[in-house]
Amino acid sequence: MTAPLTPSDIEIATRAADHFTRIYYTAYDSDTRLADLPHFYRPNSSLTWNGKPFQGAEGLTQLVSKMPATKHEVQSFDCHPIPGAQPPSLLITVSGSVTHGRGPAGNPPDTHQRNPEGHPRVFSQTFILVPDPTAPPTKPGEVAKYYVGADALRFVG
Repeated sequence: MTAPLTPSDIEIATRAADHFTRIYYTAYDSDTRLADLPHFYRPNSSLTWNGKPFQGAEGLTQLVSKMPATKHEVQSFDCHPIPGAQPPSLLITVSGSVTHGRGPAGNPPDTHQRNPEGHPRVFSQTFILVPDPTAPPTKPGEVAKYYVGADALRFVG
């Protein structure tokens, strides 16, 4: 039987999710994303991008290298610790909008108005963060170190 989650577990998990969300999307939107983003993943990490599967940091690099620059605006996130281990794995759901490219003004003049390139698109992204066994041990009350075990993104609009 697993121990029930305590309010402290939930508070620490929420801080970890807030920290992860901020650094993940900052890295994703940076000029160095091809070097930075793979650090969040392991070879066994699974990714699904609008229904298309990718595997590990290599799959992520394959996906992101073909995509124009991005600008994410996170509207909200929610975090649910998954009981069973200490620290628990985390289920994080994120919603927001992302613009690919330089925005509508950066498109050529003949770009059709319905072309999604350069226009914000609403997305929903779900992560399962897994405690990183290679990270140094944390002190009580400190946010655990995690990696992305699973990642699924879907455009909503």
